[in-house]
Amino acid sequence: MAARQLVPRRAAALRWRRGYSSAGAAEYLHRSIVPTMHYQKSLPRLPVPKLEDTIRRYLNAQKPLLNDDQFRKTEELAHQFEKGIGRELHEQLVAQDSQNKHTSYITGPWFDMYLKARESVVLNFNPFMSFNPDPKSEYNDQLIRATNMTVSAIRFMKTFRAGYLEPEVFHLNPEKSDTQLFKNIIRFVPSSVSWFGAYMVNAYPLDMSQYFRLFNSTRLPKPDKDELYTDEKAKHLLVLRNGNFYIFDVLDRDGNMLKPSEIQAHLKYILSDNSPAPAFPLGYLSSENRDTWALLRKNLLDNGNEEALQKVDSALFCLSLDDFPIKDFVHLSHTMLHGDGANRWYDKSFTLIIAKDGTAAVNFEHSWGDGVAVLRFQNEVFKDSTKAPAISPQSQPASVDSSRAVRKLDFKLNDALKAGITKAKEKFDATVGTLSLNLIKFNEGGKEILKQKKVSPDAVAQLAFQMAFLRQYNQTVATYESCSTAAFKHGRTETIRPASIHTKKCSEAFVREVSKHSTEELQNLIVECSKYHGRLTKEAAMGQGFDRHLFVLRHLALSKGIALPAFYQDQAYARINHNIISTSTLISPSVQLGGFGPVVSDGFGVGYQVHDDWIGCNVSSYPARNGEEYLQCIHKSLEDIFNVLKGKKIGS
Repeated sequence: MAARQLVPRRAAALRWRRGYSSAGAAEYLHRSIVPTMHYQKSLPRLPVPKLEDTIRRYLNAQKPLLNDDQFRKTEELAHQFEKGIGRELHEQLVAQDSQNKHTSYITGPWFDMYLKARESVVLNFNPFMSFNPDPKSEYNDQLIRATNMTVSAIRFMKTFRAGYLEPEVFHLNPEKSDTQLFKNIIRFVPSSVSWFGAYMVNAYPLDMSQYFRLFNSTRLPKPDKDELYTDEKAKHLLVLRNGNFYIFDVLDRDGNMLKPSEIQAHLKYILSDNSPAPAFPLGYLSSENRDTWALLRKNLLDNGNEEALQKVDSALFCLSLDDFPIKDFVHLSHTMLHGDGANRWYDKSFTLIIAKDGTAAVNFEHSWGDGVAVLRFQNEVFKDSTKAPAISPQSQPASVDSSRAVRKLDFKLNDALKAGITKAKEKFDATVGTLSLNLIKFNEGGKEILKQKKVSPDAVAQLAFQMAFLRQYNQTVATYESCSTAAFKHGRTETIRPASIHTKKCSEAFVREVSKHSTEELQNLIVECSKYHGRLTKEAAMGQGFDRHLFVLRHLALSKGIALPAFYQDQAYARINHNIISTSTLISPSVQLGGFGPVVSDGFGVGYQVHDDWIGCNVSSYPARNGEEYLQCIHKSLEDIFNVLKGKKIGS
């Protein structure tokens, strides 16, 4: 799922507008005096952790999940691995890593993991992040918002490609580093050492190598392993409405953006087209098992659809216009996470979805990149489309012949393809029909109170998830929290393991033995959890978790044809990687909520946000688990934690 976000604070960007003479519209969001990729060359490399550290961290994470006998067996296998085959594999990895200084040790295996996965990308991989509404309500009209967001997305793309996009930097001391003076100095520092200049003022530039895949990109289904495809020369947008596919150019021959009034006219034309929905909507195919989809795609290509598919694959991005308004947050989550299957193309790097009432979200394919790149895109598009909108409710669409500019794609379908679409639809409907999505908003406190009490807001949220599961199911299970390693060259994500001996002890005290503990003792248990979680978070962000290291050593063994070491055949290893509670968080002024599917059939997918004075949770589940009850238990756990921190006595 989308990575845990390091969201830099930025000074108001100096807006630099290059007039598009005939339209008066801007081609760029801003013009950074520090080139976009200025820090990329000098980013530090993702470290390969020491094997003994990895084994120690792994065993610490296993402790709360195993009984004494199970733990002894796992400990023995881990130490055998550390001294034997694990040591050999580790040394091979270190040697291999030193030969590939242009990238990170995780890059190849991580792409392999995503692209070799044969499950549908829907619910299994693609997450969504929804935009906040435009603060000016009249701008939430579907046509106005679609036009403004499309224009802002194109501006983002052009700003990035011109090297004018502000580099992504995490500022620990923005008063020193996020200043005009610092930028004026750092831009003259050679890019081979520029990272060190930022580091000197406590600023951490982040990897931006994924950004080029945002546009003109798609994931192509292939037997056994998919491919990522990008064609930066293409100038058209793909628009889906009512299951129909439309394209029109948004850039001219010289790469200049079409006038916003022309984009508005073309989108208005598509919104007023009364063509019926296709009897066999092609979108369902992108929700299929990847091998099944690869065979059907070959059939599509052989049946004379090569040019139409090429237009889909190379489009700047996909804009999905839905013909219904959003009823509530649960409806929003279902619509943006999976939708109806017909009006989506799940393989595009991202799809901008805009409902009839202007509710907007991004659904993105996960193999090419993580939440950091998508969130930056989302933040810039939201800021630009709300603060400098290209059109207003008073704007008139241009007087252009949209019937000539807009082309509806027609696909030639034989009986096998029609049968394939019908089967894909049946599978899609059956799968999404079993998915439950539930939300809560805890209004009794948030980041402000927790910081006053000197505990980590993220640690408290994670503690509540552990406490709630213990309350509901009477056990502690494998838990995953995503953490970005974008501070390193070609970093992806690392896993934080929030279930610890500390959270287990604290949860048991709150759930089973609350009367045996004083309020002060319970407070101390929360503080212990917070300190330990803070350490795990810091380690993960610095590339010092254990999950990716063990994952790559296993990948290396299999790629060399080595028999799978006994360590990896341990049931405890399988269990800790069967993540029943999978979590991801982000906070941003542009994002309303985010969500993703459970990663296992008996699991929960928990998207959460800790705001200044409230906490939001969006939980997905299949029939094996009760998400609604889990959320009630989370609410009760948060209530108890906040009351204890405020010094109140709680009952069981």
